[in-house]
Amino acid sequence: MVTHPAPVGDAAPLTFEELLAAQDGVVTVHQVRPWLTGPEVRGEVDAGRWRRFCRGVVITHNAPPTRSQLRWAHLLGCPRGSALAGLTALAVDGLTGFEVAPTFVAIPAGARRPERQGLVPRWSTQLTSADVHPLRAPRRTRPARSVLDAASSSSVDRRCRAVVLAGVQQRLVRPADLRDALTRRGPCAQRGLIVESIDDAEGGIDSVPERDFDEVRRRYGLPAPDRQVVVRRTDGRYYLDAEWRRKRLAAEVHGIQHMELLSWDADLDRMGEVVAQGRRVIQFTSYAVRHQAHRVGMLLRRAYEA
Repeated sequence: MVTHPAPVGDAAPLTFEELLAAQDGVVTVHQVRPWLTGPEVRGEVDAGRWRRFCRGVVITHNAPPTRSQLRWAHLLGCPRGSALAGLTALAVDGLTGFEVAPTFVAIPAGARRPERQGLVPRWSTQLTSADVHPLRAPRRTRPARSVLDAASSSSVDRRCRAVVLAGVQQRLVRPADLRDALTRRGPCAQRGLIVESIDDAEGGIDSVPERDFDEVRRRYGLPAPDRQVVVRRTDGRYYLDAEWRRKRLAAEVHGIQHMELLSWDADLDRMGEVVAQGRRVIQFTSYAVRHQAHRVGMLLRRAYEA
């Protein structure tokens, strides 16, 4: 049986039916040449059985394309060597919680810019196997690179941070992978916040230096608290980040661990025990301590004086 060169991101030779299945029914005119001539492809389109997406790319049905088919069509219509990138690549890899309307594609630096509705191309000089998976289909950047691209392209700090934390939380990437991928990037937007978020994803509470919290505390005139206070209960013990014992006031700073379902449940139980013992607890994220110091300080002061 006649076979065809592999589709984008797949190393195995394919039959025509396998090609259609592998690429969700989206193909280029070049890919189908072993089985169909150019006039035959145009005949399918003219007869309304297939849909022309752009020059050289067809969808082998006439129904509205699915999101997966749009990704394939956008990618196949881009210059050779391109790869799905950013939130689009992460969605294919399984990231949830982020709406991805356009298709983000990394294209080789110097290549022509494709003009397609719903396509957001970005030029890149780093599209080697270090940053692009050589076997996965559709061809896409590795999760660490995808996270960095998505985070650095966000103009909203919270969204930038959320992409980094979600990538780690959902087990798509490790903090070490993100640091390694960051070494291959030149200057990029949000680098400082990305580094902080990687630290948070890896270290949780410990990623916030005591001096950050203490600086806020001193600025708003609060006395030094006891740190890492032991709280005992029948099934073990745990620690409070900070406590003003005379005021029966405790402060907790959260990194990423409270986003995990099981850890979140344990955190709620822990806070219930703390409150049951007569304390008041005020909680902050590590992001707030670093970037919303005024709000943190005001809340601390009000809680201390209440």
